[in-house]
Amino acid sequence: MKVVILAGGYGTRLREETEYRPKPLLNIGSHPIMWHIMKNYAHFGFNEFIICLGYKGEMIKEYFLNYEAMNNDFTINLGRRNEIIYHSAHEEQNFQITLADTGIDSQTAHRVKLVEQYIGDEPFMVTYGDGLSNLDIGELVAFHKNHGKLATVTSVRPISRYGTLTLDAQSRVTSFREKPQLNDWVNAGFMVFQREALDYIDPHTNEELPDTLEKLATDLELVAYKHDGFFLGMDTHKEHQYLNDLWKQGNAPWKAWESNGHGG
Repeated sequence: MKVVILAGGYGTRLREETEYRPKPLLNIGSHPIMWHIMKNYAHFGFNEFIICLGYKGEMIKEYFLNYEAMNNDFTINLGRRNEIIYHSAHEEQNFQITLADTGIDSQTAHRVKLVEQYIGDEPFMVTYGDGLSNLDIGELVAFHKNHGKLATVTSVRPISRYGTLTLDAQSRVTSFREKPQLNDWVNAGFMVFQREALDYIDPHTNEELPDTLEKLATDLELVAYKHDGFFLGMDTHKEHQYLNDLWKQGNAPWKAWESNGHGG
C-alpha cells in the first residue's frame, strides 16, 4: 500500500521559515518533519511513498538526491571515474520514493488525482507533510479494511488555543480551564482510500481534499477512525518549536520506530 504525502503548499503561516524552504523540509531535530512522517509509516511496514511537490519542490528533490551522501560516510574518486564508495548504511535503505511535480498552485485533492498513475489499482494512504502523531497505522489500515467503505479519515479532538471560562448569572467566573480538549472531532490526515475513491475527484477542477471527503460522506462512503493520542499539525513557529523541544527532551510521542529519545 503506497503512501501519498502532500508536500506542495506554501506554508504561509510559517513564512519566516518557508520563505527559504518548503514546510516539509523544516527540521525537527536534525531531520525534516517529512522524514519523521515517513519513518513512522515505515515502522508499520509502509515504505513506498509518493510525494506531491509544488512550492519549492526542487529543494525536496535535492534532499532525496543527496540523501546517500548526507547520511553516510563515503570515499569519492574525482576525475573520469567519479566513483563513490559508501562505507555505512542508513536505516532507510528500503524506502521507495516517487517525487511528482503536481504544480505550484494545485489544491490537495487535485494533487492526489495528478499522481493517480503512480498509485496503481490498490488501496492507498494520504497524509499531509506537516502533521505528526503516535497513531497506530497498522490498526488504522485494519479498521479501514473491516468497515468496507471507500475512505477512512483519522479524527482527533484538538486542544483549544484559549482558556475557557464558566460564568454565573452575574458574569462572575466560577471556573477556568487552560486550553481544554474540545469535544468536536477534526480531520488529522492519515487517510486511507480504496482506488475507487479517486473517481470522486473531478480532474477538471482544482479541488481540495475536504471537498472530496464531503462527497464521499454524502454517499456514506467515509468513516472516521478516532484517535485519542498525540497529534500536532505544524502550522506556526510556536508549534515548530514545541515539536523540536519534545524531540530534544527525548519525549517525542510520534517516534514509533525506536524507543522515544534522540537519534534517528
